[in-house]
Amino acid sequence: MGEQSRADRHTPQPAETGGDPSTSRVTGGRRRFSRFTMLGPGFVAAVAYLDPGNFATNITAGATYGYLLVWVIVGANLMAMLIQYLAARIGVLTGRTLPELIAEHSSNPVRLGYWLQAQVVAIATDLAEVVGGALALQVLTGMPLLLGAAITICASMVILMLQGERRQRQFERVIIAMVLIIAGGILWDLLAAQPSLSGTLSGLTPRFTGADSLVLAAGMLGATVMPHAIYLHSALVRDRFGRVMDEASVNNLLRATRLDIVLSMLVAGAVNLAMVLLAAGALRGSAGTDTLTGAHSALLAGLGPGAAAAFAVSLLMAGLASTTVGSYSGSVILNGLLRVNASPLVARLITAVPALIVLACGVDATRALVLSQVVLSFGIPLVLIPLVGLSAREGIAGRSLPLSVRILTWICVTLIVALNVALLIATFRG
Repeated sequence: MGEQSRADRHTPQPAETGGDPSTSRVTGGRRRFSRFTMLGPGFVAAVAYLDPGNFATNITAGATYGYLLVWVIVGANLMAMLIQYLAARIGVLTGRTLPELIAEHSSNPVRLGYWLQAQVVAIATDLAEVVGGALALQVLTGMPLLLGAAITICASMVILMLQGERRQRQFERVIIAMVLIIAGGILWDLLAAQPSLSGTLSGLTPRFTGADSLVLAAGMLGATVMPHAIYLHSALVRDRFGRVMDEASVNNLLRATRLDIVLSMLVAGAVNLAMVLLAAGALRGSAGTDTLTGAHSALLAGLGPGAAAAFAVSLLMAGLASTTVGSYSGSVILNGLLRVNASPLVARLITAVPALIVLACGVDATRALVLSQVVLSFGIPLVLIPLVGLSAREGIAGRSLPLSVRILTWICVTLIVALNVALLIATFRG
């Protein structure tokens, strides 16, 4: 992930930004960014890798195939590190969000069409996250799904009120605390499940056992690389640090950003891996583990009420944190592509209403989760391709992307897109 500056040490010129005016502040003097005080934006983006969709696919993978797909989690996490770095990098170098850059380099019809698909993807993302929170409340308290969804939405709106120019660190701390609760709950269950070390190591060898395992691997990847996290990361670094102009400070910030992303993605990857190992060690062959409520019931029967409660609390925190971050991302998409100034609370309402309507219509929760993943599969290439294209253009970023990084990124993008196409084909074939 090295950087390659131009010989004339070109620094991009500031430009007006859409959205919240507070995020367009410019910092001209040299600033020293500590690698540890900078931590935060990466952990907020990493919440997207711990949403209820990850719970569903990882538990299903471990319960159905044991340790077979461990390598998918490891590979997906490594690819996600690279992709999230590119998203944060372009925000640091340009002081712009990815949606703003896409809008600037598109005609009006293309810009509006792009916003429409991105908004649909944001709605589908929020649907899965709200449903996950509602399911967690249902297994914890027995409340109806619709009421649980409403509570999840209201709680996320309260958390979103912390987000702002002078409260960004507080917002990040709340999200990080929720990530730690998720990790703690899954670790508790993992220790109780006592998975096989030899089985885990054998799962690092890439292989499939039939078309069904390939489809599930594609689903795991689709639940890992999330469009809204890519849109969001460019805004997270800008909202925390503003526009940094001094080149030494930019280089310092990029180094700190790399550390932030590596640490946050290691945590997210470890939690996802723990879910697969938990299911492989304690739920292999158990009936009903293809649903979140079924997985909770299987944990209750196999590991006891403590493990089941830890799983439900982790799922609830995942739903709350991911739907909050998803709403933040929705405002970034809305502001950047439509050139308006909508707050995350407005984006929260735009994506929350469809989720409530779907549940009010009696749509099966598991079916809703599956459909949301299909929609996300359409959105992934439409965010990855412009991200890589814009990142590689020196006229936009102010410095070139090393050839080795470009090649590696395009390999990752091709693989991700191919697996998502496979998932779509398998889904539509039933």
